[in-house]
Amino acid sequence: MSSQIDHLLDETRQFPPSEEFVARSVSSPALYESAAADREAFWATQSRELLEWHKPFTQVLDWSTPPFAKWFGDGELNVAYNCLDRHVEAGNGDRVALHWEGEPGDSRSITYAELTEEVKRVANVLEGLGIGHGDRVAIYLPMIPEAVASMLAVARVGAIHSVVFGGFSADSLRSRIDDAGAKLVITADGGYRKGRVSALKPAVDQALADRGDGEQQTVEHVLVVKRGENEVEWEEGRDLWWHEVVPAASPEHTAEAFPAENPLFILYTSGTTGKPKGILHTSGGYLTQAAYSHKYVFDLHPETDVYWCTADIGWITGHSYVAYGPLANGATQVIYEGTPDAPHPGRWWEIIEKYKVSIFYTAPTAIRSFMKIGRSVPAKFDLSSLRLLGSVGEPINPEAWIWYRDVIGAGKTPIVDTWWQTETGAIMVSALPGVTATKPGSAQVPLPGISIDVVDESGSEVGNGNGGLLVVTEPWPSMLRGIWGDPERFTETYWEKFEKQGYYFAGDGARLDQDGDLWLLGRVDDVMNVSGHRLSTAEIESSLVAHEATAEAAVVGAADETTGQAVVAFVIIKESYLSAHDPAGLAQQLRLWVGEQIGAIARPRDVYIVGELPKTRSGKIMRRLLRDVAEGREVGDTTTLADTAVMSIISAQVK
Repeated sequence: MSSQIDHLLDETRQFPPSEEFVARSVSSPALYESAAADREAFWATQSRELLEWHKPFTQVLDWSTPPFAKWFGDGELNVAYNCLDRHVEAGNGDRVALHWEGEPGDSRSITYAELTEEVKRVANVLEGLGIGHGDRVAIYLPMIPEAVASMLAVARVGAIHSVVFGGFSADSLRSRIDDAGAKLVITADGGYRKGRVSALKPAVDQALADRGDGEQQTVEHVLVVKRGENEVEWEEGRDLWWHEVVPAASPEHTAEAFPAENPLFILYTSGTTGKPKGILHTSGGYLTQAAYSHKYVFDLHPETDVYWCTADIGWITGHSYVAYGPLANGATQVIYEGTPDAPHPGRWWEIIEKYKVSIFYTAPTAIRSFMKIGRSVPAKFDLSSLRLLGSVGEPINPEAWIWYRDVIGAGKTPIVDTWWQTETGAIMVSALPGVTATKPGSAQVPLPGISIDVVDESGSEVGNGNGGLLVVTEPWPSMLRGIWGDPERFTETYWEKFEKQGYYFAGDGARLDQDGDLWLLGRVDDVMNVSGHRLSTAEIESSLVAHEATAEAAVVGAADETTGQAVVAFVIIKESYLSAHDPAGLAQQLRLWVGEQIGAIARPRDVYIVGELPKTRSGKIMRRLLRDVAEGREVGDTTTLADTAVMSIISAQVK
């Protein structure tokens, strides 16, 4: 089967940075030039400038046993020291590290000095519980300051954290605890979500309960933060209250240096079936690229910027662009416990106004949900502090990009559309806002020091104007070092397809436009084959959302006797249109619209008007479930959905 993906949409709008933005930008074309001249020397310079090494490295990259890389392998550092102590020692202890906002409206602002002291106390508690170098700690917390402190304390003592998103079930938590062999779980009695307390400790108790299968329980203690004020069951000798043991611990703790390749964390990919897939990241290379990408992609001025990434720490975005990248760079950031619409639909904009956020990084799914509500809600708030916007998680369609820029960014802020994965550890493809003329919907160019290409099934370059498979052609500092406990699966999953070339295959389809800019076309698994044409779901979804009535759309390919596969679309209509238009008429309008926009071959066979789409808690649309509905099958596993009732509602609407 050809890997060429047909290109249907053209986007020609470009937005160069303003002269004012360029004048104070932290990046310049010289970054690309120095990276092209000597890639390894470039990364060595970045690492030395951005991090403090207790023992300086002499070797940059060891690629002698691919695909197992070592970056800065003979160097030693402490990740937590780099994120905390050194800023205090440099005289920036009074700078706010975290502006924390709870969903009910409670808030705390924590300085670097205060966060450093808290992490030292937690590190002493961990060591008192027998947690040391190489031990694994599971973290199952809401978005509260203790979550970030826990990650940094685990890193400080040389242990390995496995953060499990607080929305996952007891079974999901158990499988991750068991796979990692965790000795300690850090959790809370609960956290606020959509106006009510979501319990966490009971899920931990259930995950640790004896199932009678003879398995040895590795967890020795459970450290519990009191957040939700709800009653919990207590196991004496195992369970400990954070508020009792952490304040009582010593605020003095010396950060020990560990080798650059010391494992930092395991993060299990969401939606896995069967044995969980634990992505392993190490310390020196990961922290280098997290800090580097955070500084240059977001044009960070740590003395004046207030940065906000809306991701939960349970996802890789929360690891790299909440816990590690911003703190390594000494940034002031906002973290928020709740959902965007609680207690009212303007909650995020209210927070931006309150803290004068200047850099805002969120998911296209969130942006499209705000489009659905309309611009009247953000218009009530002062968003004039914003100077840069970012998107992450999936391709952003041009219409959402333009709405984001015009409505949230007042028609002037640059937008950085970033592509990367749990496996890559940090941003790989993005505009640099002070250098690049941005294009709505395009991730654009690899960061300086990153080597990306689009190839066909044989690994040959497809060239500008063509689509194919996205690959990383050279090792990069924040690359995954393996799958926890399963090196064969690591090699087979990511490297086997292009073993001869030594390329990492990302699993995504992409195309290069005539300028050589990169456009993501979604997972290769989501590409449809209609009458011999390989069509991208992302492009058809983009066309649907370009219609003035559409708030959001998801497209899947369904088996069809005539065409092999047919395009089936599930569309959410903007609230302002629903009351004035007949859904059946709108569905027909949208079918014809796609045909006019990108050709008859892409016209959906069916368009279903729905109220919601099936999304994971990180905002990704689960298209396989929609495919089940489109093909009339029983809907598969829905346990990772944010709202498990959505699929039964969609199925009923389709019937």
